[in-house]
Amino acid sequence: MARAEQVLVLEPPQELKFRGPFKDVVTATLKLTNPSDRNVCFKVKTTAPRRYCVRPNSGIIDAGTSINVSVMLQPFEYDPNEKSKHKFMVQSILAPRDMTDMEGVWKEARPEELMDSKLRCTFEMPLENDKAHESESNKTVSSSTSVKTEHHVAPKSSSASLDDGEVKKIMEECKQLQMEVQRLREENKQIREDDGLRKRKLITVPSPHSKNMANSMMTREEGLSTRVLALCLLFFVIGAIIGKLVL
Repeated sequence: MARAEQVLVLEPPQELKFRGPFKDVVTATLKLTNPSDRNVCFKVKTTAPRRYCVRPNSGIIDAGTSINVSVMLQPFEYDPNEKSKHKFMVQSILAPRDMTDMEGVWKEARPEELMDSKLRCTFEMPLENDKAHESESNKTVSSSTSVKTEHHVAPKSSSASLDDGEVKKIMEECKQLQMEVQRLREENKQIREDDGLRKRKLITVPSPHSKNMANSMMTREEGLSTRVLALCLLFFVIGAIIGKLVL
């Protein structure tokens, strides 16, 4: 039994083009439109699932709406002599009005209810003219950017002069602060010298307590010297008496 005609409108209808260089991910967009009055379930399949990433790869398209499917080609070494054999297939089915499980719809679908469309993949490298055009456009963008930069720099000179004035003001304030710090240092030094002189005066002028201590020490020394003299005299007398007795 023949399959039903595809209800979805594909854009592009037959071919997905991927434009290099292919050193990075290259994305092609597939637009799916549902012009019917029924919701449609869809799936996107490929013959090279490791080379592509499809988002979304399945879903439901409401009646009278569209959806964009991003087909991302992974980086690879491009060979211009190698023709692409990769293909995509968009499979669809009318969603039941009382649908609760989309996976169940696909499992229970009859072959005559399934609709599909196939697309082939082509790889293109930028032509030399395109490269030259891109380089010129890049130069134009860079030149416009430089002009904008100069335009923004011009009024900055006035602000720069203002900044110089502020810098001078700050430098003057710094000098004043340095002078104030120097003055405080000198005052601190003078205070320390006065404090040292005061301490030396206190040490030089004896207090009454120190006088008493000095008098007591002198009295003790005098008493000790008197005792020593008395002992010496006593020893001298005893020695003289012993000498007479011996004679």
